[in-house]
Amino acid sequence: MEPEARAATRRDLDELVRLYRGLEFEQTELRPLWRLADGLPEPIEEAFEGILASGDPLLWVGSLDDVVVGFLWATIDPLLPQAGGRRVGTIRLIYVEPDARGVGVGEAMMRAAMTELRGRGLRLFDAKVSPGHRAAKNFFESHGFSARLIVMHHDDLR
Repeated sequence: MEPEARAATRRDLDELVRLYRGLEFEQTELRPLWRLADGLPEPIEEAFEGILASGDPLLWVGSLDDVVVGFLWATIDPLLPQAGGRRVGTIRLIYVEPDARGVGVGEAMMRAAMTELRGRGLRLFDAKVSPGHRAAKNFFESHGFSARLIVMHHDDLR
């Protein structure tokens, strides 16, 4: 049962949506605003179709024994003009089903994403992590990431 990562395709759409709903549930339990501010726009199927149709989706699925159990979506974002055209690779979303965690699926997807981003000349990388998600923070720290910005939030509706 060797974990694998590969580029996502339209054939993975149903699995991507299913996995996204697991991510959404987990994140919303931590921060209810997540699904309104940090997730994908509804309808999710169309959001993934748009990513896949972009011509450069930077979207991977992770699997065990050919069963898709995770996904990772990255983007390449420009820095400010004073950065001289440099860009940052951002891990926007990563999720592995709870029962498939700890066996290397996330690592396989990270390896695939980082290899692709580095192959495009990127040397700066960000990852989005929700406060309180200790496992995600530990995962990224184990891959050399450290905090560079903390977004503070106040909700008058609470």
